[in-house]
Amino acid sequence: MLDDGREHSLDAAEPRVRATGAGDWPGVDPIEANRAIRGELGGVNAPFLPALPARGPGSDATGRTLGVLVELPFDLQPHGWRLTQRPGKDQRRAESALSSDFNALGDIAGAEERPASRLVLTLQGPLSLAAGVHLHGGERVLLDHGARRELYASLAAGAAELVRRVAAVARGAGIRVQLDEPAAEAVLTGSIPTASGYRTLRAIDRREATEAWDLVTASVLAAGASGTVVAPGRGDVAFEAARSSAAEALVLELSVVSDRQWESLAEDVESGRHVWLALLDPQHPVPQVSSLVEPVRAAWNRVGLPVAALSALTVTTRRGLAGRSPADAVRMLTRLVQTADALDQVRSEG
Repeated sequence: MLDDGREHSLDAAEPRVRATGAGDWPGVDPIEANRAIRGELGGVNAPFLPALPARGPGSDATGRTLGVLVELPFDLQPHGWRLTQRPGKDQRRAESALSSDFNALGDIAGAEERPASRLVLTLQGPLSLAAGVHLHGGERVLLDHGARRELYASLAAGAAELVRRVAAVARGAGIRVQLDEPAAEAVLTGSIPTASGYRTLRAIDRREATEAWDLVTASVLAAGASGTVVAPGRGDVAFEAARSSAAEALVLELSVVSDRQWESLAEDVESGRHVWLALLDPQHPVPQVSSLVEPVRAAWNRVGLPVAALSALTVTTRRGLAGRSPADAVRMLTRLVQTADALDQVRSEG
């Protein structure tokens, strides 16, 4: 019989459809959140380190990501998060929440007889962070080329340190860093408003976006991560920019992927890239497995991908689990795992 370490290694390498989640979770207790997530996403699936926005500022998507930055102090103002000259109570609150999350993960993973072979860390990506965080004068970081570069470098260094800290308690799990970029299309098309709201900020070059993602990727890989995953949000410009990046996988909402994008994804899959599809919308009731599986099969067949290539697929949720009850969130993960298993059966029988 194989020992735990050998079984763990085989699970990590086994080609199959997997399940994970977008990163947010209801409640304020990181112990209970980790226990629930790892209980549902065990085995070959990919549990995630949960963000708990119900804890308040510093645990929201932007504040949590600011909490990993290196040498860039910040605080919270009525108009939003802002870079400052020195750390304040809001920064200490964000950093304390992260430390609680590491401790909770260590407690739960340390007690597992067979720890998960994968783990997903979700951060806001550099473009969306630059669009959502303000300089001391009130304008967005996005406006200032030098400030953007400094933010990108700080995020890359901080994400690497996050990987090292999580790896210390994750018991050998392969760590993927997911970069959420809900504002990427607006950033790349010049649709982000100025502080006054009377005009929009100039679009940044697509090459800068790719370089920013690749900077984070190189940094976390050097720290021991297995790869990065970019969620470019909706829109063709952000989609194509993300395709040009070094990310191991792209995260896309199945319901809005166009036929042209599917053709591009087929090329990427054939070249070895993975695709993470957000199938479940937490705003809606939990659907039947068949209603989740069939659209994936149809899209796969439409672009001529063999069913064996479904091993490149990970199924996930859209953000919004934090707005559901813990019991509803667990039910959604259960359904997602059932969907991954059903798609994997299609793959193995094909």
